[in-house]
Amino acid sequence: MEYFEIFLQYQGWLYLLLLSLLEVVLGIDNVIFISIITDKMKNPALKNRARSLGLTLALIIRFVLLGMLSLLIHLIEPIYAPWFGEFNYEDLVLLVGGLFLIYKSTLEMHRSVKHEEEKTSKNELTFQSVVTQIVLVDIVFSFDSVISAIGMTNGMEKELNADPIAIVYLSVLISMLVMIRFSGIISDFIQKNPTIKTIALSFLLMIGVFLVAEAFGHNIPKGYIYFGFGFSMFVELLNMRIRRNKAQ
Repeated sequence: MEYFEIFLQYQGWLYLLLLSLLEVVLGIDNVIFISIITDKMKNPALKNRARSLGLTLALIIRFVLLGMLSLLIHLIEPIYAPWFGEFNYEDLVLLVGGLFLIYKSTLEMHRSVKHEEEKTSKNELTFQSVVTQIVLVDIVFSFDSVISAIGMTNGMEKELNADPIAIVYLSVLISMLVMIRFSGIISDFIQKNPTIKTIALSFLLMIGVFLVAEAFGHNIPKGYIYFGFGFSMFVELLNMRIRRNKAQ
């Protein structure tokens, strides 16, 4: 029960709200990737199942990482640095994940530009293939999410005189429940609007570039790319409204 003593103070609830919002924002890229990759599945039931399973696995991976905080601390210690300077396991995960996102985003953008529709069963992704790709990306994004959550709670224990780990767990749970609830809506919206899909793929491509840069020690604030994505979405929604009015 000592872990929940932090909720006896109003600051504990405030931190829970702020951290939950942060986790939702950090999970947007995860939801977008899952929405795009599951779009290749023709069976609606399997598509919904893969989407829900992917986000559920993301939640489980985050909880596992939170339960391995002592190991995560060791992951940021240098292991190999002849060419890259200080390089560690966390950097390796970010590098592999970033390169994977760049590859998948570029491939999907190429298919969209070439108008290559996935009409044949040969091109349709299997359920196992989709889940495997989702798990790989979940691991990368979970690292980012957990490390950000831990960083935000630094100093919270001294300020509130209570262990903040309960807030971290609850914020992760709340954010994933929110994403599971709205993932279907986001997926359908992206699928029905090709221009939105292009913006989403560009966003994932930039996230991949940022992850690779971060792996090599270049820490670029992700707020820039989230702001750019939000502004691009706002402009495109205005364009969609204009096109709809002209059509009418």
